[in-house]
Amino acid sequence: MAVPPIQQWRVGTYILKQKLLGIDKYPLVLMLEPLFRCNLACPGCGKIDYEDNVLNKRLSVEECLEAVDECGAPVVSIPGGEPLIHKDIVPIVEGIIARKKFVYLCTNGLLLEKRIEKFTPSPYLTFSVHLDGLKEHHDRAVDQAGTFDIAVRAIRKAKDMGFRVNVACTLFDQLDADEAAAFFDFCTNDLQVEGITISPGYAYERAPNQEHFLSRRKTKQLFRDIFVKPDAKNWRFSQSTLFLDFLAGNQSYKCTPWGNPARNIFGWQRPCYLLGEGYADSFKSLMEDTNWDDYGTGNYEKCADCMVHCGYEATAVSDTVAHPLKALGVFLRGVKTDGDMAPEIPLNNQRPAEFIFEGLVKTMTQKSEEEEALLKAKPRSQSESNAA
Repeated sequence: MAVPPIQQWRVGTYILKQKLLGIDKYPLVLMLEPLFRCNLACPGCGKIDYEDNVLNKRLSVEECLEAVDECGAPVVSIPGGEPLIHKDIVPIVEGIIARKKFVYLCTNGLLLEKRIEKFTPSPYLTFSVHLDGLKEHHDRAVDQAGTFDIAVRAIRKAKDMGFRVNVACTLFDQLDADEAAAFFDFCTNDLQVEGITISPGYAYERAPNQEHFLSRRKTKQLFRDIFVKPDAKNWRFSQSTLFLDFLAGNQSYKCTPWGNPARNIFGWQRPCYLLGEGYADSFKSLMEDTNWDDYGTGNYEKCADCMVHCGYEATAVSDTVAHPLKALGVFLRGVKTDGDMAPEIPLNNQRPAEFIFEGLVKTMTQKSEEEEALLKAKPRSQSESNAA
């Protein structure tokens, strides 16, 4: 099963608890990003194009666990960068598991085979290995030959050792429906992973390659062309049925960016994991001081084509809990692949994009360096005081 029953139960009861308490904005998945450094330079990625002084920064074990406690989400996803580069990734994962949180450790797989002996299999731990299609497509997407074979070998080893393994796949316009179907067949039948996480790529403003991101209309048609395949009912996805239905254009959802809050080396990123337009010093400040109505499809130009799971999966999960019969109907009938699509969100009132990221990173980097300088100066000052 793609999502273990214990995880489904824990997440479902967590959502019901929030609703009973009258809380309308709550996190489902903490995106804990302990570093930006990566051992790949994918042309569609907007997370690694920083100066070395930023790429060399790390969240400590204590900072990571404080974020988990502060946020309180039942699931923690650890993206990057490449988390396996972090020297303390094992105690970070162990600390989260000790809190009975479900951990998805996202990795490109290049270091997994070498580092996996340091981890212990657990129903709370899933390795989410990034593959963007079969060998030719994946190696081209990450711009490095041989990565597909290394990642597949690591997946097989992890499965043999008893670990839960998920495949995370980002779709761009280079992969057609037949190629996607062949890839999903491979993941389900050959690799036999627990589940597949699929999502259209987000057009990061810093991504080197801007040509292959999908528009919303193209995304919906692509997923209809994929889900109409005869073997679609056999594929195991680690996402809600209603999110898959949304991808195929059958649900008019708005994103819930607070559902997947992001904590990285600069703080709590506003408004979401994909879009960095400010940072809060605490999770409480992120939730209470962010003007959420400024963002989302229909509200902001940068969000116009976004259909990414970290924006919309929380919406779909909440809808599933609120309308279980609707979700069951889609599950039994399958995702609708013909007929009219659900109405699009109008874009005529969206505010224009603001390109503030470069200045923001410089400001946050300067702030971080000043704080580090103060910390280094403090022991020296105390030492001089004691000597006097």
